[in-house]
Amino acid sequence: MRKILILAVSTTALFLTACNTISGLGKDVSAAGNAVSKKAEEVKK
Repeated sequence: MRKILILAVSTTALFLTACNTISGLGKDVSAAGNAVSKKAEEVKK
């Protein structure tokens, strides 16, 4: 359990560092959502 917690905290820290700010995180999540939506529309057609 302790190893899983350490891995989760480390992964989260690296992810947030890559985004630089919470605003950047929001933009990254939004961009990922838009990409998924576009692919879904392409498959739908």
